[in-house]
Amino acid sequence: MKKRCRIIYNPTSGREAMRNDLVEILDILENAGYETSAYRTTAKPNSARDEAERVARAGFNLIVAAGGDGTINEVVNGIAPLKHRPMMGVIPAGTTNDYARALKIPREDPIAAAKVIAKGKTVSMDIGQADKKYFVNIAGGGLLTELTYGVPSQYKSLFGYLAYLVKGAEILPRIKPINMHLEYDEGVFDGKASMFFLALTNSIGGFEQIVPDASLDDGKFTLIVVKTSNLVEILQLMTMVLNGGRHIKDPRILYVKTSKVIAKPVDEKMMINIDGEYGGDAPMVFKDLKQHIQIFANTDKIPDTAITSSKTTEEIIAEHFVAEVEDLSEKDLDGDGVIGVPSKK
Repeated sequence: MKKRCRIIYNPTSGREAMRNDLVEILDILENAGYETSAYRTTAKPNSARDEAERVARAGFNLIVAAGGDGTINEVVNGIAPLKHRPMMGVIPAGTTNDYARALKIPREDPIAAAKVIAKGKTVSMDIGQADKKYFVNIAGGGLLTELTYGVPSQYKSLFGYLAYLVKGAEILPRIKPINMHLEYDEGVFDGKASMFFLALTNSIGGFEQIVPDASLDDGKFTLIVVKTSNLVEILQLMTMVLNGGRHIKDPRILYVKTSKVIAKPVDEKMMINIDGEYGGDAPMVFKDLKQHIQIFANTDKIPDTAITSSKTTEEIIAEHFVAEVEDLSEKDLDGDGVIGVPSKK
């Protein structure tokens, strides 16, 4: 049976370039051995998520998320809870495209991004779980939350990352620390901080040095807590980020690796940001789901330290076949070769 691929694309992402390239992208994936179709997301809430879940349950082998980081997040939320998850591809068409940046996928050329998928190399990517929601890049609370919520979507499309810089300059003077309680694998943070965040990749808001030692598949978040809210000190820390990631050893920063975090407010509300969107209020439990989804990536350009293993399409298909056989064996209740119905002896 021929492999099936569904492209889920957001027609309003970024500068709306996807529609012009869609026919050529379909052709590239067809030539790579996929029977390929496309779904255009709608204004209905969770349109991409619901379509991803539907085609995953229908047995599609590959889902391509074509859009910004929000579209990728929705597709992941559609397939992450399932036992049998299809492979994922990414064609960036948003503004910051942090996830594509981490996977070394071309961010300004959808055709080149489709060719990365056609090459057939994947990374077994970690994803985060926050209660019943999933995220692919970042979660946190404090300054980060206010910054991302404060940038209107039309400004993101027109000005890209510049919109975040402008908004950041506006709100930094008003930042004050909040009391928070954070439990992680090897300790507890109790105290005031202007923000905390959990990173799954090295690219956050376009900066690639915030997590200079990021691994994409080791089962660990990078937990960063910014203890200071002083404007001058925050600017100093940002300078250290740009100068080779020297912030990670600064006493004003807590920087640790952990597979789980429990975040609790102490004396005031703490909103939680999940991949740039409001994800609810603390208390909240965050878990790193190790190597949960196979995602096509430009593995030749990803540093060896960032991935522990990569696989070809053929290896993944073989693994899926073995898993399906084992699943059928589990359903053969008494070993008589009949699935799901015990024989009468």
